[in-house]
This record gives sequence, C-alpha cells and structure tokens, in this order.
Amino acid sequence: MQLLESGAAFFPALERAIDNARHCVRLETYIFHDDASGQRIAQALARAAARGVEVCLVVDGFGTGALQGEVARWVASAPIAVRVFRPWSGLGLRRRALRRLHRKLALIDGQTAFVGGINLLDDQIDPVRGVLEAPRLDFAVEVSGPLVAQVQHAMWRLWRELAPAGSFEPESEPTLPEASRSGGLRAAFVVRDNWRHRRTIERAYLRALGQARREVLIACAYFFPGARFRRALIAAARRGVRVRLLLQGRTEYRLAHWGTLALYGELLAAGIEIIEYRRSFLHAKIALADDWVTVGSSNIDPFSLLLAREANVIVRDRAFAHHLRNRIEAAIAQGGVPVHATHLEHRPWWLRIASLAALVARRIGVAVSGRGLRY
Repeated sequence: MQLLESGAAFFPALERAIDNARHCVRLETYIFHDDASGQRIAQALARAAARGVEVCLVVDGFGTGALQGEVARWVASAPIAVRVFRPWSGLGLRRRALRRLHRKLALIDGQTAFVGGINLLDDQIDPVRGVLEAPRLDFAVEVSGPLVAQVQHAMWRLWRELAPAGSFEPESEPTLPEASRSGGLRAAFVVRDNWRHRRTIERAYLRALGQARREVLIACAYFFPGARFRRALIAAARRGVRVRLLLQGRTEYRLAHWGTLALYGELLAAGIEIIEYRRSFLHAKIALADDWVTVGSSNIDPFSLLLAREANVIVRDRAFAHHLRNRIEAAIAQGGVPVHATHLEHRPWWLRIASLAALVARRIGVAVSGRGLRY
C-alpha cells in the first residue's frame, strides 16, 4: 500500500496505472473538473478505451453533472461508458437529493485500486476562486492484493444500480485476473451507504478512539462531529491520550467553517489541541489512533456520516501509521497555526454570532435529514 499526498503524487500514479491497463478501468469521482489534471486523466481514459480496454466512469450529478470542455471532448472521443449518480434537478425538499456520491475510487484490471479524498481536480485550481497560491492538501492510497476485490465489488454494485431501465447487466461480477497477494498490512475497505452500511465508517472511528492509548491525530476538511464522536474525543483526551485536530484555517464554505468554530471552546476545554491549516485549502480526510489509520473520502460531518456514499481504507500497521504521522506533522510545520482559548476570547463579535447561527443552522439541517437523533 502506497500513501499518495495530493495531486502531485496521485495523478501521475493514476495515469500510469490507466496506461498499463489491459482489461478494465473503473473510475468514480465526485468532481471531474475541466482543468490540466482533469484533462490528463480524461486523455488517459480515452487512450485506454481506444486500445480495447473497458472503461467505465461514474460521476456525481451535483459535484460534476455534465462533463465540460476538453474533458467532455476526450471522453466522447472514445468508447467510454459514463453514468451519472442522481442527476441534479434542484434541491427542493427532497432528502434523497442530498445523498450524493462523494467517494473517489479507481480500479485497474482487478489488480490495483485507488481510494482517497482526491477529486479529479487540479491541486492549485479552485472552481470558484481560480488559481491557488499553494496546492490543496489531500491524500489517497494505492492498494493491491486481496483488498482490491472489496473495492471491485462496491464499484460493480453501484454500476449495476445506475444501469438505465431496460439495459442488460450481468448478474455476476466480471471475472478479472486474480489479485496478487503482496505486503503484510492488516487492512479493510469500508463504505458508507444508505442501506446496510449507514454507520460503518462512524463506528470504525468510534472503536479506534475508544481503544487509543497514546495519540489521536485527525486531519479533516469538514469537521462537525455528532455527540457520540465528540464524547469519544473528549474521553480519549481525559484518559491521557494526546488528541490533535488539523482543521481548515482558510474558509472554503462559510457555513461549514463557522459551524466548526462553534465547537472549538468545548474541545479546547477538554484538552484537545486544534491546529488550523492556512497554507492552502485542507481537503484531507485522514486519521490515526496509535497504529490504526484511515484514509478516504469521508469527512467527520453530517453530510459524510449521514447522507453521502463514502469509501475509506482502514489500516492497522505501525510503520504505515508512522509514515502518515510524518506527513501530517510536515503539513503542520508548513502551514499549521495552533488555536488557543485566548484566541476565542478575542474573536470579533460578528464572528461569534455567525458561529452560533451556523451551529444552529447545521443542527437544523441534521434534523431535516431525518437522522438527527442518531447523530
């Protein structure tokens, strides 16, 4: 298993794997943006399809919608099968419209899989703000061995679910070359959906927090945990575990950011350390608790834990945990700013009001989702 930090490592690895594909490429993403990195992967998909590789692409109907520009041209230039998860037609009052495909997965020949939080979006491009002065911080993993079969199963099930009415879909998964068994990591692939696995990722976090004895280190883009999760963090800190949170310091979405700010006081009072990442946008969804590690698409907020389809890899391995810790520590050193209780006291009045309003709004949103009592 290889840890890939941001697009600088992820996109070359994904492109190389697609170029080496011989049988099948499956790709799922929330955002497929028409920029240099998105076009790079679109061209790789077109090359694979042109040489006879089966290429299947799924995008979210809100995060991407219809493919645009050069990405759309490259995808249309080759026999690539594209399906859209819940095409966007306006939010209205339908809860179903909030349940998006947020996971980011790739499967190559049943041999290699990519799981993480990185969209097909350039590190230094923001769809709203344009060019960023520093690359977005995010992570994914490239995996091989038996774990790949679990990724294949999840992706195949979704592909069948999205089949157009009346189309033929095989009843069984395609038979692909057997995955090679390499490495010795204890790992699992976990998903969150709105059927059998509604709380799988949240429960994995809660178990890890409850078992932690030395440290908990979480880097999360959108952080608005429910009561159970907050109690687990506070309980860990009270029994002597060092608990650190690396959170967004540059505001991407005001409501989400202000809602997170409203939780700072409770967490800091419990002895939990908070560091804001201000070098660029933080988009990571990673965590470690002693030798337990997770990397994936799931934030610790109501969208990810109650509504969206997510996918994470969980690893129990001391060396891998050490490697991830080093990468988070490096990010903290490069762009982290610690937050102290005195900082909260000096917040401007309007930010205090905005934080409280955002807190109320997010809790109302959870209640509207129909899952509030369980969060």
